[in-house]
Amino acid sequence: LQSNVVEVDLLFHDFLIGVTSFFRDPGAYEVLSDMAIPLLFANKPAGHTIRVWVPACSTGEEAYTLAILLYEFIEKQSLDFRIQIFATDIDHTAIERARAGSYEINIVADISPERLTRFFVLSQDKHSYQIRKSIREMIVFSEQNIIKDPPFSRMDMISCRNLMIYLNAEIQKKLIPMFHYSLNEAGLLFL
Repeated sequence: LQSNVVEVDLLFHDFLIGVTSFFRDPGAYEVLSDMAIPLLFANKPAGHTIRVWVPACSTGEEAYTLAILLYEFIEKQSLDFRIQIFATDIDHTAIERARAGSYEINIVADISPERLTRFFVLSQDKHSYQIRKSIREMIVFSEQNIIKDPPFSRMDMISCRNLMIYLNAEIQKKLIPMFHYSLNEAGLLFL
């Protein structure tokens, strides 16, 4: 490790756990969609920007899932709101994949045919799906070490479904107050 920088990077990536998928735990997303998302828009003026932070976003599936749900809600209710999602991860390789918004064909197991048709484009070689530009533009992907780097602020929602279970109690106790600080008064924390 001391003599080969490449080995340090390889070891670092071995420690990261990139387990994620679109609409992971569908029941939780159904409750979020039916009960929590409407609260994000309650008592906010037209033209308001709803701000969401997705720490430990891995390759982007969670962030894109939220973007799709928020897009569907705005469209269904004919609302005039902007959505701004900040998706962060410590792994630069995962962030690059998330920015690309290209996923293997097996996502058909996680996404309904209607959403697949509406929010993705099948590649010409039929081996991958590309997220549509209208959803991609709602998200800013960036590298962040959530333990060391400053948090985002004035968030309407934080969705952190991929991280807390992998951290020890001491770090969890540090992150929960940080999330509280980052959220607006009526903000939502989705764990």
